[in-house]
Amino acid sequence: MKRHDKLADTLPVGTLGILALESSREMGQKVNDYIVDWRRERAAQNATASTFAGYNRDSYIIESSCPRFGSGEAKGIIKESVRGDDLYLLVDVCNHNLTYKVCGHTNHMSPDDHYQDLKRIIAAVGGKARRITVIMPFLYESRQHRRSARESLDCALALQELTQMGVESIITFDAHDPRVQNAIPLKSFETVQPTYQFIKALLKNVPDLTVDSDHLMMISPDEGAVGRAVYYANVLGIDIGMFYKRRDYSRIVDGRNPIIAHEFLGSDLEGKDVIIIDDMISSGESMIDVATELKRRKAGRIFVAATFGLFTNGMDKFDEAHEKGLIHKVLTTNLVYQPEEVLQRDYYISVDMSKYIALLIDTLNHDQSISELLNPAERIQAVLEKYGKR
Repeated sequence: MKRHDKLADTLPVGTLGILALESSREMGQKVNDYIVDWRRERAAQNATASTFAGYNRDSYIIESSCPRFGSGEAKGIIKESVRGDDLYLLVDVCNHNLTYKVCGHTNHMSPDDHYQDLKRIIAAVGGKARRITVIMPFLYESRQHRRSARESLDCALALQELTQMGVESIITFDAHDPRVQNAIPLKSFETVQPTYQFIKALLKNVPDLTVDSDHLMMISPDEGAVGRAVYYANVLGIDIGMFYKRRDYSRIVDGRNPIIAHEFLGSDLEGKDVIIIDDMISSGESMIDVATELKRRKAGRIFVAATFGLFTNGMDKFDEAHEKGLIHKVLTTNLVYQPEEVLQRDYYISVDMSKYIALLIDTLNHDQSISELLNPAERIQAVLEKYGKR
């Protein structure tokens, strides 16, 4: 039985509504298409599903917009009724491709702008929905998750603000530090790992990959990513290595202490393919430094995988690293905006997460547990067998 067919004998908690903000329109449409197909099949085969009003529809997307005045101020508009709906709001706070006018000047939308638009749409709902769930793949201000001096705690403040506005549940992917959920201990907060999707994409695009401890190794680029790398290594049955960053704490450059060197802890790398796993690629300098150190230790092919590919300084350094043979493939998800210049690189692999998000929404709308979706160990073993790696 397909995973989504298990919902056939249960009724939804309310009429499903997907509010995909402009930053997530493409993802929202893909998610909607999956759910439309599943529910059409389900309603045709199961009497329970077909009896619920509004269960089988051509689209679950609710039209909304955030138009702006000439001064740059905006308002949120929902163009149809949402009374009693089970709403799922999708927002990509990293979509810098969107622009707006301020007194005749063009501004690119920042994470702050996207977060404000999210609050505007929640405010436009006006408390009429049965339940509101925010799906924010890149958690807003997640890099400012703790206080190390006299600093603001932006992520905690944002989570508290959303829950005070009526948001019942927040779903994010690969949170920089999952402990930020301590800011809202009485609300639902899920940080989802795209482990299965990464492994599946890698096996599909690199058919000659040998998955065992003699030929493959998982690498954590810093101490913060060790837990993530340990999980991958355990489900794949391979060894792990890690780097830790030596920083110059006497200086601050671009908002952070500069890295002096990357020190390696782990077994012999010679001849082994390696996967460097992290939550995000920002400028990419750290990843390229780690790849350089791995090549110095005679590693084989190097695969760089990160949930969020921000590429804040463009692709030039990655092009150079690929030409030099430092990096074989780069994998990131479509959870955040992907510029065309990234997608056209022949060494880049886009990991599609739309089906996974559709499964989460469909399951939650039926008020069923998503625990099985959050722990993909069985699915990973199944895909390894499918590609003959077990």
